[in-house]
Amino acid sequence: MHGKITMAAALVLAAGAVHADGDAKRGEKLFDECVACHAPERGASGGVGPNLHGVIGRKAGEVAEFRYSPAMKRSGLTWNESELDAYIADPQKKIPANRMPYSGMPEARDRADLIAYLMNELVKKALSTAVLEYPF
Repeated sequence: MHGKITMAAALVLAAGAVHADGDAKRGEKLFDECVACHAPERGASGGVGPNLHGVIGRKAGEVAEFRYSPAMKRSGLTWNESELDAYIADPQKKIPANRMPYSGMPEARDRADLIAYLMNELVKKALSTAVLEYPF
């Protein structure tokens, strides 16, 4: 039991540190702009865009079920907060000739909140997986 509490506490503390710069609740509302094309849940189909579950730490252009533009595949990016911030601000400036038909999110606060939401989703999934799979 002690191991379960320690593991859960560590992940909850990590969750707070991960999205300290943005408001995940507000970011969830902002994700409404993205949901027509993307889904944040594991295995869910977003439609015309790739699934964003686990996007933080993933190499750009690597979701197997999605057909990426050559520009995205050769970008060499690994998604982190700063790369996502620059991409969401202006996708064509960050990766010219990518296929995402989105003009960008100009407000830095909005981007921080959206990224906090994506980070929060990642940590929530990690927490539930760790608690379910950790051999206490």
